[in-house]
Amino acid sequence: MKVGFVGLGIMGRPMAHNLMQGGHQLFVYGKRTVPPEIRDGATVCDTLKAVAEQAEVIIIMVPDTPDVQNVLFSPDGVAAGVKPGKTVVDMSSISPIETKVFAAEIVQKGCDYVDAPVSGGEVGAKAASLTIMVGGSEAAFNRVKPLFELMGKNITLVGDVGAGQTTKVANQIIVALTIEAVGEALLFASKAGADPAKVRQALMGGFASSRILEVHGERMIKRTFDPGFRIELHQKDLGLALSGARALNLSLPNTATTQELFNAAAALGGKGWDHSGLVRVLEHLAGHEVAKG
Repeated sequence: MKVGFVGLGIMGRPMAHNLMQGGHQLFVYGKRTVPPEIRDGATVCDTLKAVAEQAEVIIIMVPDTPDVQNVLFSPDGVAAGVKPGKTVVDMSSISPIETKVFAAEIVQKGCDYVDAPVSGGEVGAKAASLTIMVGGSEAAFNRVKPLFELMGKNITLVGDVGAGQTTKVANQIIVALTIEAVGEALLFASKAGADPAKVRQALMGGFASSRILEVHGERMIKRTFDPGFRIELHQKDLGLALSGARALNLSLPNTATTQELFNAAAALGGKGWDHSGLVRVLEHLAGHEVAKG
C-alpha cells in the first residue's frame, strides 16, 4: 500500500520502519528532521496535505488530542488532501469523545476513519509486538489489518469508532494503578530489610506476577527511568479517564489518587521520567529508595 505516516517520535519511528520493512511505500511529513532510517526509504512531503494526497491510508501517531486535531484540520492538514475511498487511522491515544467528532468530519469527505491506539511502549514498537485496540467499521478494519500485523501481535476490533480509544483509556488505568502497586510493594519490602530484587524474583512466580512487575519492577530496582513512556503522557491519559468519568457520573477513586502521584512526580521535575518513575514519589514520602534494600 501507499501509506502516509505522521508522527515519527519514540513510538512512531519504529512503527513506520516496520511498515517499510514489510514492503509498503511510505510518505512522511518533512517539516521536522526525518530519521535517517525512514528518510532513506520514504518519500518526504512538504505538507500534511501532500502526504494525504499521495497515500491510500494515512496513519497518525502524535501525543495528544490537540495534536491530532492540528494534523487533520490545519489549513494544509490531512483533511485538505483526502479524497473519497481513503482511510485515516489514528494510532495516538486521545479523547474518545473528540475521536468521534474528528471521524464524523472525515467520513463526510467519503473516507473511512479508524481509531487504533496501542500499548506496549517503545520495546513493543521496535519488536512489532504492540497490542492494537481498534474502533471502526469491519470493512475498514479488514482493509488496514495487514498494516497492523506488521506493527503488533494482539489486534482486536473492539467496536465502532471511539471504542479503541475507550479501550486504551481502560488500559492506562490498569497500567497506572499496577505501577503504583508494584512501587508500594517493592518499597515496603526494601524498607523492611528484604532484597527487592529477590522479592521481585519470588513474586514473578506467583499470582502477583505481571508484565509491569517484570519490566517496571526491574526499572525501579535498577533506577533506569529514561522513557519508555513519559509520565506527562500518562498524566494526559488519566486526565482522559477522569474527564470521561465525570461525564459518565462515575467515580474512579484510585485512578484519581494515582493521577495525584503523577502530578507530584511532575512537581519534582519528573514529567520526562518513564512512568515507572512514579516510585520516586513514594520513595520521597518514605525517605527511602527501593534500591537501598
